[in-house]
Amino acid sequence: MSSPIVKLVAQRIALGVLLLLAVSVLIFAGTQILPGDVAQAILGQSATPESLANLREQLGLNQPAYVRYFQWLGGVLTGDLGTAMSSGQDIATSIKGRLWNTLFLAFWAAIVAVPLAIILGLIAVRYRNGWVDKLISGLALASTSFPEFFIGYVLVYFFAVKWQIFPGISTVYDGMPFGERMQAIALPAAALTLVVLAHMMRMTRAAILNVMQSAYVETAELKGLSAFNVIRKHAFPNAIAPIINVVMLNLAYLIVGVVVVEVIFVYPGMGQYLVDHVTKRDVPVVQAVGLIFAAVYISLNIIADIAAIIANPRLRHPK
Repeated sequence: MSSPIVKLVAQRIALGVLLLLAVSVLIFAGTQILPGDVAQAILGQSATPESLANLREQLGLNQPAYVRYFQWLGGVLTGDLGTAMSSGQDIATSIKGRLWNTLFLAFWAAIVAVPLAIILGLIAVRYRNGWVDKLISGLALASTSFPEFFIGYVLVYFFAVKWQIFPGISTVYDGMPFGERMQAIALPAAALTLVVLAHMMRMTRAAILNVMQSAYVETAELKGLSAFNVIRKHAFPNAIAPIINVVMLNLAYLIVGVVVVEVIFVYPGMGQYLVDHVTKRDVPVVQAVGLIFAAVYISLNIIADIAAIIANPRLRHPK
């Protein structure tokens, strides 16, 4: 790997670390300005001032904000995400299984969405301005017009209520047979696929069409190559960098943006865990989940940048 590439990769990684640190400050500050009182929420409205003061001292809420931030950040760096105030359970232990569930759901949604989006994008370019292109683009535009909760409820109505093909509540548990688990996640995975599919397809189409205007593509067409071979051998490989960026951004959304889908299908993932503890004003849990989501999103963006850098022939073969 050449030195310009190594330098750019190192810069992207350093920028990602600094960005994650800045996000940790924002997450901590945001949770501190939330309305309400954690101690009051735990003990209830009938709590005495003495019991509230004792609980605040026990939870460390009477310490300055910057002290609590550095204590929290130090714990995160050592793998200690803290303890849930509402249940007293270790957050890292509680998150472990839920993070696996979210990654499992996002993985299977990506397995379907990414190849399908690229194939549809190639087909749309091959038949550009024809009825096939217009049909694919129209369906993609319609798909992006509907929010996740609408798509989720439509899938539940038809496939769970009316036709009773898949369960409307996605219940999974440790040791669950693979086939049953796949059946349980079918509807939420389909909802996530429909949400990200259209955007990836449209951006794939746009990236390839942009390359199709290049002189070397016109030369390949003048040589008599078929339209499919021109797209496959010349246009698509040179459009791979922007396509990778789009795919990575949507993969990040599959993991970070699952909150609505998990709530609709009562799926025991990170999103459902976050919503449950937001209602309880459980600040340590909100901070931990928010930081994990931010780390995943930033990491996938860094991977996208690195892949685009490596895929750039001008950097791989400098003059």
